[in-house]
Amino acid sequence: MTDKQVRVLLVDDHTLFRKGLAELLEQRGEIHVAGMAANGDAALSLLAEVQPDVVITDLNMPPQGGVALLRRIRAENWRGPVLILTVSDAEEDLANAMRAGAQGYLLKDMEPDDVVDAVQRAVRGETVVAPTMTMKLVHLLQGGAPATQKVDALKSLTAREREILDYLAQGLSNKAIARALDISHDTVKLHVRHILAKLNLTSRVEAAVFAVEHKSVKREH
Repeated sequence: MTDKQVRVLLVDDHTLFRKGLAELLEQRGEIHVAGMAANGDAALSLLAEVQPDVVITDLNMPPQGGVALLRRIRAENWRGPVLILTVSDAEEDLANAMRAGAQGYLLKDMEPDDVVDAVQRAVRGETVVAPTMTMKLVHLLQGGAPATQKVDALKSLTAREREILDYLAQGLSNKAIARALDISHDTVKLHVRHILAKLNLTSRVEAAVFAVEHKSVKREH
């Protein structure tokens, strides 16, 4: 294991899924599964021992579930990112998780590479959600305070960056955007970094919210 590896505590009540996910996460060598637990009590007992960078937990597991575990983790004053990994694409579950302090909401049908990418982005401080959940999160966030970014910032984007911003607002992953535009995955990642920098944003979710809120402005240019 190298110092650059992300240490993960994996919590899921299904043994086969837990072990299979651990194997998938470690395949690229960038993530180390430092501990695994089948429930919240076991996870809390491991938290101080394994000192993870990220906790990944299932949503619906006995006896209390992932959101309850998240609240218990926060009560222990552990402030690292907690990601929910679930089969549920319900907006209510997403809302409950994010309000409880989750930094991400991932779905179990995501591509393994996308899960690895989400874990790494969460460590960097980004809020991460499954691509198909992006618009649901945008809907939730639009109920809060309006965006404060200047609309003039859109003018600094190139035509290709504006195009990619539209795809981000639709909830497409980098791979899906690359396929749609017939460009490489790395090129998309570079464009996304430029978009976030130019708009003074920190995550793809913020970019999606910004794009949706300024949809009418984008159409004028």
